[in-house]
Amino acid sequence: MRVALITEGARPHPRRGAGGWCARLVDGLVEHDFELYVLAGSAGSGVAESPRGRWLGVHELALWGRRAAGRPPGALRGRQYVRAYEGLVRALVMPGERASFGAGLYRLAALAREDGALPAFLASAAARRTLERVWRSPGADTSAGQPLVRDVLVAADLLEQCLRPLSAPWYGTGPGGLGSADLCHVVGGGPAALPALAAKQLHGVPFVVTEHGLHLREQYLGYREAPYRWPVRALLLSFFRALTEETYRQAAILTPGSAHDQQWQRRCGADPARTRVVHEGTPAVARAAAGPEPAAPTLVWAGALEPGRDTELMLHAFARVRSGLPAARLVIHGEEAVPGYRAHCEAVADRLGVAGAVEFAGRPGSVAAVWESGTVVVFSALSQRGPRLLADAMLSGRAVVSTDVGVAREVVGPTGLLVPPRDPQALAGACLALLRDAERRARLGLAGRLRAQERFAVEPVTSAFREIYLELVSQWPAFPAAGAGGAAGEQPRPFARPAEYWLADRRGGGSAERPAGGDEGEDEASDERSGALAEAV
Repeated sequence: MRVALITEGARPHPRRGAGGWCARLVDGLVEHDFELYVLAGSAGSGVAESPRGRWLGVHELALWGRRAAGRPPGALRGRQYVRAYEGLVRALVMPGERASFGAGLYRLAALAREDGALPAFLASAAARRTLERVWRSPGADTSAGQPLVRDVLVAADLLEQCLRPLSAPWYGTGPGGLGSADLCHVVGGGPAALPALAAKQLHGVPFVVTEHGLHLREQYLGYREAPYRWPVRALLLSFFRALTEETYRQAAILTPGSAHDQQWQRRCGADPARTRVVHEGTPAVARAAAGPEPAAPTLVWAGALEPGRDTELMLHAFARVRSGLPAARLVIHGEEAVPGYRAHCEAVADRLGVAGAVEFAGRPGSVAAVWESGTVVVFSALSQRGPRLLADAMLSGRAVVSTDVGVAREVVGPTGLLVPPRDPQALAGACLALLRDAERRARLGLAGRLRAQERFAVEPVTSAFREIYLELVSQWPAFPAAGAGGAAGEQPRPFARPAEYWLADRRGGGSAERPAGGDEGEDEASDERSGALAEAV
C-alpha cells in the first residue's frame, strides 16, 4: 500500500548517526511504499533522501518565513473566505462555539483547494479586520485584557503560519497527491495533522497519529516564555487545543509513545478504543552493555542543566551520600539550558561542601560513555516526559535511581529504585543502598537491560504498525475519492482494487491500471481475472 508519512520540522535522516524514527519505520516495512511530506521550519532546509531510496517522493513546505505569492480572492470569493475564517476565529475565542472549529477549518481547506488563494487572503486586510472584529466582540475569551492593534497584527501573522499547510500543493488524486494514498501517517501532531485532516475531508483518506511527547503539552510549556502579550498567547493556545481535539476525534488510530502520553490524550478527548501504546524503538538495544564499573563509587547524572531537571536536588542528595560514603563522586553531564544555571549549581555544591567531589563534565561525546563512567545512574527531574533517556541508561546495564514522575514508573518498573520528587533524603538513601550492594546493582542492572530490550526494540514497533496499516485498509474503502472503481451509487468496498493492480511499476511511471508489456488480448484476459477477483473480495 502507499503510505503518506507527514512530519514537522525535523529531518527524517540526520546528518550523523543511524537515522531517525521515520527512517527505521520505512526500512522495517519494505513491503509498503512511503512518500514523505515535511513541514519544515524554513525554505531550503534540505530534507535528505533515504539512504536506500525508499521514498516514492519527498515534498517540503516552509512553515515560517516568506509566504507563497499569489493573487487574493475576488469580491464574491473573498466573502466566502471571510465567513469561513470568521467561523474558525469564533471557535477559538467564543466558549460556546468550540464545536464549529472543524467546520471552519474544512471550509478553508476546500476553498484553498479550489483556487489556491488562502495564503493571500490570510495576509490581507480583510482577514485582519475579521480577526479584530470577532476578537473584540462581547463574550470573547481574551485572557486578561482587550487585544491591541499590535496583538491583532501579530496573531494574524501567526495564524497564517499555522494554517499554511492547508494551502500546500499536496491535495488531489494525481502523482504526489494525498488523495491517492491508502492512508496518512502523522508523526508528531500539531500542524502536521492539518494535511491529514484535509485529506480525510477532501478525499476520505484515513490517518494514524504517532506522538512521542505530546505536541499540545509542549505548546503550553513553550508559550509561558513566548514574547507575546497574554491575549495572543491565549488565542494561539486555543488554536492548538482545538486542533488537537479535532485531530484526536478524526484519527482512525492514535499511537502514543507511552501510557503516560495516552492518559494525556484521553484528557484531550481521545477515544480509548482507538488508542494503542507503541513504544519508541531505538537501535541502541543492540549496543553492548557497559564495561566494568569505575574504581571509585560514582553517581552519574545526565540531562539539560535547567530547574526542571532539578540538579539542585541531586546536589543536596549527594551531600548526604558523601556523609555516609566519603569516597563517593558525582559526575554531571549536560549543557546549560538556562543562562547562569550552571554557575548557580556550582555555588550550591560549594556551599554544601562537596564541590571537590562534583564534576560538571559538559556535553558528552557519546551517551554510552556517560553510563559507563558511573556506578549508578541517577535521574532527579521534576517531570520525565519522554522515555528515551531512561531506556538508554537501562540498556547500559547500570542500576537506575529515578524520581517517580512522568514515564519513570512505566519505563523503569521493578528493575530500578523510584523515589518521590523533591526529597533529597529519599534520593540519597536509594543511592547509598545501591552503592553499598554490588550484587543488587548487578541484578537490577541486568533486569533493567532486559526490560528495555524487550520494550524498546525496533522490530516490535514495525510489527505493530504493519498490523495497524493492514487493519485500517481492511476496514476502509480503497481510493474513496475515486469511487473505488464501483458502479454508480455503489458503496466503496475494502480491497476493491484487484491484486494485479499492484503489479504495475508505479515508481517507473508505468501504467497504474494494468501490468506493462502485455498485448490487447492479454489485457482483456487480465481485466476478466481482475473483475472476478474483485467480486470474490
